[in-house]
Amino acid sequence: MSAWEPVIGLEIHVQLKTRTKMFCRCEAGWGAEPNRRTCPVCLAHPGALPVPNGQAIEWTILLGLALGCEIAERAVFHRKNYFYPDLPKGYQISQYDEPLCHDGRFLVAGPEGDAEVGIVRAHLEEDAAKTVHVGGASGRIGGAEHSLVDFNRGGTPLVEIVTRPDIHSAEEARRFLQLLRQTVIELGVSDAQMELGTLRVDANVSVRPAGSTELRTRTEIKNMNSFTHIAQGIEAEAARQIGIWEAGGEVVQQTFDFDAASGRLTPSRSKEEADDYRYFPEPDLVPVAPSRELVSRLRGELPELPGARVQRLEAGVGRSLAVGLVTSGRDRLFERVAAAGVEPTAAANVLMNQLAGAGVDPDAVDAAELAKVIEARDRIPRAAFTEALAASGDPGFAAERYLADAAVSDMDELEPLVERVLAANEAQVAAYRAGKQGLLGFFVGQVMKETGGKASPRVVNELVRARLQG
Repeated sequence: MSAWEPVIGLEIHVQLKTRTKMFCRCEAGWGAEPNRRTCPVCLAHPGALPVPNGQAIEWTILLGLALGCEIAERAVFHRKNYFYPDLPKGYQISQYDEPLCHDGRFLVAGPEGDAEVGIVRAHLEEDAAKTVHVGGASGRIGGAEHSLVDFNRGGTPLVEIVTRPDIHSAEEARRFLQLLRQTVIELGVSDAQMELGTLRVDANVSVRPAGSTELRTRTEIKNMNSFTHIAQGIEAEAARQIGIWEAGGEVVQQTFDFDAASGRLTPSRSKEEADDYRYFPEPDLVPVAPSRELVSRLRGELPELPGARVQRLEAGVGRSLAVGLVTSGRDRLFERVAAAGVEPTAAANVLMNQLAGAGVDPDAVDAAELAKVIEARDRIPRAAFTEALAASGDPGFAAERYLADAAVSDMDELEPLVERVLAANEAQVAAYRAGKQGLLGFFVGQVMKETGGKASPRVVNELVRARLQG
């Protein structure tokens, strides 16, 4: 792989969580019975006319500003023509050569340093309906017995973000998507849940000799439902293309599905070009012309973006922990816990490991109470510490109950117990002194048992080791 460099561009679809659909007043969102949230507009009945959703336009501009994009003074909706059963009009209302947001840059902070990914465009469109393939092992069209269409999703506002081919590894693609998703969630414009389809990603992949600037034939990978699977799919396709080029072949432009369970790439169709869609301006919609006052107001509503927060936190906890805190959405809680007096690196490690492992929602945690628990982590039994973290997101959580189980760390109190345990296990003592160092854990365990698990393991370890070496 070192002789070759992947070249990766991403197409990300973000479903906006507006109350209604893009061009009609039907309720948007999940949970309804199939085909209950429909009307003549989103079902394309003759004579039904679209009316744009103003909230969706504002949210698209807000997201575009977060992506560093220029906001167009004039954006035009187009008809993108293609046939598929989940597209009742036979075309999708989208944007083509005059998108709402264009020419942006997005900061990707990673363990090795910062990079910028260019944003070609972020444009607003309507989502297609959902095709459900029945029968077969994969849930996809291949091998299905029949297919059904649920039109509830059809017409939901969708922002398509297209990056430049500035990404050169599967890991960098994963980090970009994690930071982008966190940005979308913090802006409040989408739930961005891949498992529900409110965030969908296609990857365009090609390879070239390392150090080259050429752009070779690309392929597209679709139907990947997690960041891990996206990275795996990119790696698999890059390896496939390298094998073709090294064997003297030519890569053909086409679209693949990636099956994470088997690691297989399955070709689904040839890749379309823009001309295949026969774009033309939507005659039933006027151009969108956002005022400078609106853009200025939305720019003022932008929060501190994730990439900038990584850079700010890096000085205190290091780049790797800073990236982890921000992409997991735990950095706000971290800052409150650290402000309560907990050493920053210790706080970050607890939040990224034990608290994450406990599955606690960081937004539900009382930072001041959690800080008390973390500060006392060496003085309370491990079981009490683990239990406290698991309960830290519960309403009314208080650290006092768990701090009452403070570990016995008084050496004057522990020394007699250590002496008693060693005296009762003379054979093991002799074996330890003869070289069986692994018995140290046995002695520590015996002392902990004598104290009902309330002794400080660190202090017991130090006392036992000193007594055995004395």
